[in-house]
Amino acid sequence: MKIGFTVKLFLLFCMVVSGCGGGVKEEAEGPVDNGKVFLALDFKEGQQLRYKFVSHRDITLKWGAGEAKRSAEGQKGSEELAMVFSYRPVELNPYGVSTIEAKCESVRASRSGSIDGKGKKDAVTYLKGKRFIFKVDSSGKIKDYSGLRELAYEIGRKSFRKSKQMGRIKEPDMTRDFVASQWFLWDSISSIKKPAEGVSVGDSWESEVSVPLPMLKKAGRDVRYRFSRIREGDRGKIAVISSRYSLSDETSRDWPLPYEGSFRMSGTFGFFNKYDLISLSGSGRQEFDIDNGRVVSDRQNYLVALEGGIPGGLLGSMPAPKVTVNQKFTMELLAE
Repeated sequence: MKIGFTVKLFLLFCMVVSGCGGGVKEEAEGPVDNGKVFLALDFKEGQQLRYKFVSHRDITLKWGAGEAKRSAEGQKGSEELAMVFSYRPVELNPYGVSTIEAKCESVRASRSGSIDGKGKKDAVTYLKGKRFIFKVDSSGKIKDYSGLRELAYEIGRKSFRKSKQMGRIKEPDMTRDFVASQWFLWDSISSIKKPAEGVSVGDSWESEVSVPLPMLKKAGRDVRYRFSRIREGDRGKIAVISSRYSLSDETSRDWPLPYEGSFRMSGTFGFFNKYDLISLSGSGRQEFDIDNGRVVSDRQNYLVALEGGIPGGLLGSMPAPKVTVNQKFTMELLAE
């Protein structure tokens, strides 16, 4: 059953009968007479969608003035996570919540430069072959995250080693990048305030998403989406959704930090006992297939600036170390 098409017809029927949409004409595919479209998910029975996710960040750590030239220029490094996930409908409900199975088909994590954890197996690589079940409605709102939470904590536990002297030590890992990619999978459309009324080119709306970082710091990113234009794709109409990012004042308690208990963080980023977020800025562009109800591609790029603190006043009069993270995220629908 074509879920998105059915939901669009149902929404239009609601508008005409109840008057909530001002008597919009029934044009389920593409713009209606007032220029509005419905950005709804469309899962089909027996069809599997496959996406490639890549999270890459370049990291620079500067210790401050008065250091040697090499140190003043900063320690540089990068880390990258690449995954392929498939999504298969288990139970479809055209007017409610559908059950979807996600499976990690492949995963690779790597580090380079002066970044801790080079050459060590990243805990996130244990995702390969793992599955989780979630529930989502046609607007893209995920209604049940429990399967994702359980898997995140299972993978997070793999990032620890034990030391007789130091107790539990957490190695660098990119589990939170995996969580963010799945938690906010359809955030661009699920954050539309009144999805039953549709959106027009030029409309904008706001949301907040998490910011995975190389250190243990819970951070949020305010997002302002804008429906920029409609273009013709190979299979139908494509909504181009642009986005702008800024630093969020708050973070949601719902976002899981997939590590439990007391522990120490290994390496340079574990040496600092706190991090202060200074700034965040960037932009992105997503293409959403209106006729087939799916994300085609997503590109996000933003820069985060932080300051680190060292325990016990070891810094003295030295300036606080500064960390910059240049984050790039891509999501691409693979050929069926």
